[in-house]
Amino acid sequence: MPTPILKKEILIPGKTSKMLLKAPDIACKARPGHFVMLRMSPSGERIPLTIADADAENGEITIVYLVLGKSTALLEQLNEGDSILDVCGPLGKPTNIVKQGTVICVGGGTGIAAMHHIAKGHKKAGNRVVAIIGARSKDLLLFENELKSFADEVLVSTDDGSYGHKGLVTELLEARLKSDKDVKEVVAVGPVPMMDAVAKCTRPFEVPTTVSLNPIMVDGIGMCGACRVSVGGETRFACVDGPEFDGHKVDFAELRRRLGAYRKQEEVSFEKLNQEGAGNGK
Repeated sequence: MPTPILKKEILIPGKTSKMLLKAPDIACKARPGHFVMLRMSPSGERIPLTIADADAENGEITIVYLVLGKSTALLEQLNEGDSILDVCGPLGKPTNIVKQGTVICVGGGTGIAAMHHIAKGHKKAGNRVVAIIGARSKDLLLFENELKSFADEVLVSTDDGSYGHKGLVTELLEARLKSDKDVKEVVAVGPVPMMDAVAKCTRPFEVPTTVSLNPIMVDGIGMCGACRVSVGGETRFACVDGPEFDGHKVDFAELRRRLGAYRKQEEVSFEKLNQEGAGNGK
């Protein structure tokens, strides 16, 4: 059954958008860490997107996506009042959230939106939440105000120094870990290199570190095996065993290689879509 788009907001023109979807069956069961699988056309691929927020009372979920390939480009063509052909979820295991003290939530890029839902869950559980978010520049930063509405602290870094700390999120993280010995857990969501760097940063401090992985997925229910990752030397499926894992046990090098497996095909498909759009005067 098609899922109506209630609202669409362009966060970064040509790059990132946010959609509010009417999905009561998903919203009533969605928990931090869950994701959905979307399909835009009967012959299209299914793509996973983490739920950035959920409102069970109103039956609504929020998704945030980066326009990166053909499927997200087709999603970007939809607007308020349109519907997405298929939205399946909630999928995956929810974040393991317990009251424990100070939790640092690190987000980069569109991963900040997914981290936002997890951080909100930790705050509701009674934890002290420190959010550390980063982007290449100020105009690419997401969800700062949303995080400030509930987090105890929000620290910002930009690569170019246009806002907040000039440098990487790991620099802010390391400084906090050195000064605050009461941090019970670090959660990281974002680009693979960033999550890898966060795990390396926290290891010397022996702080438990959770990362949300984004491998290639086909069905999202554990049947295809495309989303397999190596964690602690064992094969796991991100869609049913995750998407969250112990960051100190993830084989990030393997994950990076697998993410690039279909890059050529993705580029060809995206280029073909752009050519077809140009031919239609779009």
